[in-house]
Amino acid sequence: MQVTTYWLEQAWLDPNVEPGVAVEVSDAADGVGRITSVRKEVTTPPPGAVILRGLTLPGLANAHSHAFHRALRSTVQVGSGTFWTWRETMYGVAERLTPDTYHALARAVYAEMALAGITAVGEFHYLHHGPGGTPYADPNAMGEALIAAADEAGIRITLLDTAYVSSGFGKAPDHHQRRFSDGTTEGWAERASLLKDRPHARIGAAVHSVRAVPADQLATVAEWARTRRSPLHVHLSEQTAENDACLATHGRTPAQLLADHGVLGRTTTGVHNTHLTDTDIALIGGTGTGTCMCPTTERDLADGIGPAVALQKAGSPLSLGSDSHAVIDPFEEARAMELNERLRSRTRGHWTAAALLRASTVDGHAALGWPDAGTLEAGAVADLVTVELTSVRTAGAAPRLGAETAVFAASAADVTDVIAGGRRVVADGRHARIGDVASALTEAIAALHA
Repeated sequence: MQVTTYWLEQAWLDPNVEPGVAVEVSDAADGVGRITSVRKEVTTPPPGAVILRGLTLPGLANAHSHAFHRALRSTVQVGSGTFWTWRETMYGVAERLTPDTYHALARAVYAEMALAGITAVGEFHYLHHGPGGTPYADPNAMGEALIAAADEAGIRITLLDTAYVSSGFGKAPDHHQRRFSDGTTEGWAERASLLKDRPHARIGAAVHSVRAVPADQLATVAEWARTRRSPLHVHLSEQTAENDACLATHGRTPAQLLADHGVLGRTTTGVHNTHLTDTDIALIGGTGTGTCMCPTTERDLADGIGPAVALQKAGSPLSLGSDSHAVIDPFEEARAMELNERLRSRTRGHWTAAALLRASTVDGHAALGWPDAGTLEAGAVADLVTVELTSVRTAGAAPRLGAETAVFAASAADVTDVIAGGRRVVADGRHARIGDVASALTEAIAALHA
């Protein structure tokens, strides 16, 4: 067994920043390295140690991703509209993807995430089949492309295989959505059951939304996840139009409908949770259902600001995701949750920097089914992310304020080094495997328009 020692100039050991920390990491038989010891007050680097200058954090978790949306980053900024007009542009990109082009795009996107300090991603995956809905020879070719892409980019993935069987309440999938649909949730479960965990990948489940899964089929997805002890995610109350349609059809809100069919619970995460009633908030918090906020996407799509403070107070653990990848920057997601709440409430200080880092690390990993990741302690998955404290964005702050500097001033560009599962994925700001990630992104996106 090989052991590597890292000497951290500064380390965030929740809730404090500590100077001079030595972390020993051992390889593991399953391919995922683990932290074997953490020693504080190590004033000089031990002989042979890898030196990480700056502030080192646990690995950051991106709890909600649609990898192919990265191809929309500039395209959707032309003109005006709403979420629903944005969706039509998104469908156009989805129609052009194949397993090969999706693999190339996702590999580059996940490499961009690694450069930003993300060591695990929750991929909310609903693009399952070929054009017109015809299954590939391997019915999980698209999901397997994502799993392989994450491995090559050096990060872990929870593939949240998504049930999507209708276009609205009582409506069949339209021509865009046929690629997403397995016909019924029983068909979805049969296909999803063919996917298997591996050292860097776990298989979870998702209900796309209450409009995309009929009420009498919700329990099938919930039971599939419960039987496998897998995480279950769901887009919840992102749009008021969905809430209105749900009320008109079922006489209850989406959160109440999900609760009635056994979807809510401690292994479930609602994504967005934007437009909720007080009863919804109490229901989500009371069941221990998590909340994944995606602030950069929620503002980009003009969704609104979700009641994150009230949800957390009610008992809902918070995590963060980059969703449509308007930007991929976990520091921006963290501070945006706080700053959005400041705009709404006109008061400051709803979360400390440490609390926002917890949402970005340990709670994010837990939402993805990696409860042993996201902390710098013995036994945890060996994920270390180092942030430069001398860039033009971060220079000048006192060392004891490193967490505040990282959350409220740093950007993804300040990440210098990333160790994910014991493997050094980013060194001195460069991806160790893919190298020129910008070129990989350019080529992958260009291929969709060729």
